[in-house]
Amino acid sequence: MLTYLIRHGTNDLQEQGILAGWTPGIHLNHKGQAEAQALAQRLTPAKIEAVYSSPLERALETAESVAGPHELQVVVREGLGEVRFGRWDGQPVERLRRRRLWRAGQIAPSTMRFPGGESPREMQARVVAELENLRSRHPQQIIAVVSHADVIKAAVAFYIGLPLDLFHRLVVHPASLTVLELGGPVARLLCLNDTGHTSPVVGGTGK
Repeated sequence: MLTYLIRHGTNDLQEQGILAGWTPGIHLNHKGQAEAQALAQRLTPAKIEAVYSSPLERALETAESVAGPHELQVVVREGLGEVRFGRWDGQPVERLRRRRLWRAGQIAPSTMRFPGGESPREMQARVVAELENLRSRHPQQIIAVVSHADVIKAAVAFYIGLPLDLFHRLVVHPASLTVLELGGPVARLLCLNDTGHTSPVVGGTGK
């Protein structure tokens, strides 16, 4: 199975430096819509058999752009949702960076838990469980999975054997394409953070 892991496009909170998390009602902005359309155009020739998405609006809107040319319905999967940051949802990243727990999350994420939320280990476990479930459903197919930066990085880290404490060394930009081959005896990373389709409009490394 080829899995196209796609990060959602840009939204206003991201550009404002605010940790969106599970805050409801966060939609793609004009830039994010352009990114999603560029990605959809690039993937039009691909033989995508199914499109799955995080339940959050910014991911769903990106997934719908990808699914459109293939006349597919987006299937929402809770396990593909953003990290549950708990009480950090909606807070400015600059303020969070002054907290000791933020530093722990960057240096040793396997040892911490977000206040009122989940731990990075729990997040990684749920997204891997979701991808394994999808692999059993689509053993010889190509699927698109739209999710969030840290969720995609955690999945890639698991499949390439990178310790979770190092997963922040990976970079996943808005509307980027990461490809995992999960059908063989070992998982293979074929592509990471490819933004060639959106290079004129993508900028920054926001969360």
